[in-house]
Amino acid sequence: MNRLVSVAPMMDCTDRHERYFLRLISKNVLLYTEMIVSEAIDRGDKKKLLQFNIKEKPVALQLGGSSPKLLSNSAKIGEDFGYDEINLNLGCPSKKVQKNKFGACLMKEPNLVADCLNEMVSATKLPVTVKTRIGYDNIDNYENIFNFVNLLSKTGVKTFIIHARKAMLGKFTPKQNLNIPPLKYDIVYRLKKDFPKLKIIINGGITTVEQIKNHLRLVDGVMIGRSIYHSPYFLADIEKEVFSNEKIPSREDVIKELIDYVKLEISKGTKLHHIMRHTLGLFHGISGSSFWKRYLSENMCVRDADIQKIDHILDKVKYSNHQDVSI
Repeated sequence: MNRLVSVAPMMDCTDRHERYFLRLISKNVLLYTEMIVSEAIDRGDKKKLLQFNIKEKPVALQLGGSSPKLLSNSAKIGEDFGYDEINLNLGCPSKKVQKNKFGACLMKEPNLVADCLNEMVSATKLPVTVKTRIGYDNIDNYENIFNFVNLLSKTGVKTFIIHARKAMLGKFTPKQNLNIPPLKYDIVYRLKKDFPKLKIIINGGITTVEQIKNHLRLVDGVMIGRSIYHSPYFLADIEKEVFSNEKIPSREDVIKELIDYVKLEISKGTKLHHIMRHTLGLFHGISGSSFWKRYLSENMCVRDADIQKIDHILDKVKYSNHQDVSI
């Protein structure tokens, strides 16, 4: 499985519709689900929570939780549903997540995390991976993250996705936690030097192909979140410049394929806006962007969106495509 570039798990963003849309642009990046809580899988509608379109693959399931038993059960269920990897979230800093004892607050309890991972690794044949931060609150020294990774690697986990910021637990909002703590890429690079046999993936603040290439000289992979969600066609540049793929679909090609998916999903009861909201940034960076966003916001990203308008969406794509390129 290619780990050079992956799209980060993002709550309320990387649902199955977003993943299908992104896969139309990129054939090579690894996609992740939103964080799904192990307790929800245990008690809830597993099919609704976990089912995905096979065309999304490769796709990894990210789990949240702190119960070794529930996490191991969820890992096995994820394998049965056809995911390619099981990832444990140790990086989410939200108060709600902390209250339920998962996410970044688990960095305070490395032995519990190790117990969880041991059970997960034993429960599935899939690779089990970790997404974490470099530290939390006032604990962001290198020795702490070194010891954390060292302990967890003894469970059999071989891939660590490191968000190069610490988490401020209870002090910042999730949005502030994505911007205020400074990025410390050097810590991630040092981890790769000290753990050459582990796969170290860097995450945080990456917005250009040049940055991706620079990071790949020092670590095994790059994970990108917000810059792809806000500008999904950035994936086209990544396909060409990182994966040397010359067969890049145009924006029009992408929407043509998406229309078939939309019609199929609507026939199953999916609401139009649940899919089309993910396409708002498709024309980011060109002058047709504002027209496209306005059209979607007024016609397709509202609760009572007229399904028939999907038949005319290609006209809007063509109009947006033929605007002059802006800065």
